[in-house]
Amino acid sequence: MGNVVKLHDTYGDASRSARYTRVHTRAQDGIETPAVTIEAHRPGGAPGFSLVGMPQTAVREARDRVKSALKTTQLEFPKGQLVVNLAPADLAKLGGRYDLAIAMSILAETNQVPNRHLEHLEFIGELSLYGEVRRVRGCFGAALAAQNAGRGLVFPSANAAELAGLVDTPLYPVESLAHAVAITRAEDPVPWSVPERVTPSPRERISLNDVKGQLAAKRALVIAAAGGHHLLMRGPPGAGKTMLAKRLANLMPALTRTEAIEVANVYSVTGRERPPGDSRPFRDPHHTASTAALVGGGAPVAPGEVTLAHHGVLFLDELPEFRRDALEALREPLESAQVVIARVNQKCRLPASFQFVAAMNPCPSGFVCDEKDCRCTPQQIHRYRSRLSGPLLDRIDLTVEVAPVSEDELWNGQSPGLDEVDLRRQISAARAIQLRRSRKYNRELDARDVERHCALDPGGQEILRRAVRRHKLSARAIHRVQKVARTIADLAEERDIGASHVAQALEYRAASADSPDQ
Repeated sequence: MGNVVKLHDTYGDASRSARYTRVHTRAQDGIETPAVTIEAHRPGGAPGFSLVGMPQTAVREARDRVKSALKTTQLEFPKGQLVVNLAPADLAKLGGRYDLAIAMSILAETNQVPNRHLEHLEFIGELSLYGEVRRVRGCFGAALAAQNAGRGLVFPSANAAELAGLVDTPLYPVESLAHAVAITRAEDPVPWSVPERVTPSPRERISLNDVKGQLAAKRALVIAAAGGHHLLMRGPPGAGKTMLAKRLANLMPALTRTEAIEVANVYSVTGRERPPGDSRPFRDPHHTASTAALVGGGAPVAPGEVTLAHHGVLFLDELPEFRRDALEALREPLESAQVVIARVNQKCRLPASFQFVAAMNPCPSGFVCDEKDCRCTPQQIHRYRSRLSGPLLDRIDLTVEVAPVSEDELWNGQSPGLDEVDLRRQISAARAIQLRRSRKYNRELDARDVERHCALDPGGQEILRRAVRRHKLSARAIHRVQKVARTIADLAEERDIGASHVAQALEYRAASADSPDQ
């Protein structure tokens, strides 16, 4: 019996090692964080350090980082053969996020830390050669997954701000490997006292009244905010299209807790700082953005702008100047509110429930297209507008013409001011009506929901039928007109959708029906 104890002290017993030296961590697969179990074993033999379990280059380099971090922290690195397994073996392991967990598994295997807390904790973090624990991407998703698994999380202190106020599991931010060791050696480790909410830096709210005139466009903006509808603005340069788009997010209600958690997870994966407080994301990529930049891609797969705009606004200025393939890639997420990216060895499903707002000029030169100002030929105008395909325009609910601001409105300020507090109240009330009725916003209604919740009165039906015959609207377009009309009725707090609601919805639809591709 004494020989058995001696053999374990020298080489380690395989069965006991598999049972007691498991350390839990998380991989990163898109925005998902699958569980990874790390096992350390000393089988005996010539000195060596083997990492198995499909580690990629950065993970294989963990051998040198971990070994140096252990020694500079005055901890013992075992002599002889050492094998560390990252399970499951068929999941590719990327990055330095496994360093801390690998180090803890080695310390547990060599009895330098006790095992009593390891089953109740998960570890994530990259190690420096001197034992510092460095920031990693995707820490927020790892914390949520640990919470669902009933475990606490030991993670880099540099990631602490992104977790504050949104995660309920015990959290242990650490700055060094020595700090992590002290937590596992403590009889009853004390978790971090998480602040209720990180106070955002004060930010001036931009006002819709900063835009002179444009009452029709502002009305379209209110309808879009109330129902989550997609919006296209057409007009000459300087008319206020970009200013209007940037004010949409401020009209929308603050993020709910569930929405804030989803947004925080997306921004944690990308390593970007999330919008302050409960603000909704606003993304406005340049027109030179690639398809992968817009919808996601790369190796490994990274979220694109449509995912970064999740529960917020995606604004594409100079819409026809974007690459045709990039714009066509937007068609599926506009319809399904998600992006599915498939590779040979990887398939990622990324959230993309965003509100699409776009702006464009009426012609290539940017002037109002009439005989007085426009220098473009009819062929040039047709070619310019044909860059937007019919299927893409068919997915846009509201199209509004943004005309030049009149001289009186520009110089004399003769533009009625809007009560934005009242507008936000109307929008919040309309959204609340939608959630009570169908548990989703009007833009998200499917065909069955439209039949149930967007039925028209006889006058509305007659107007819609005449519009279908005149403009040859598709079935998708008909449903979108009904959903916009439903939102207009909700803003008026009216139960039935009448002829006036349908007529107004069709006014915003008529401009998109003029596209050359429709």
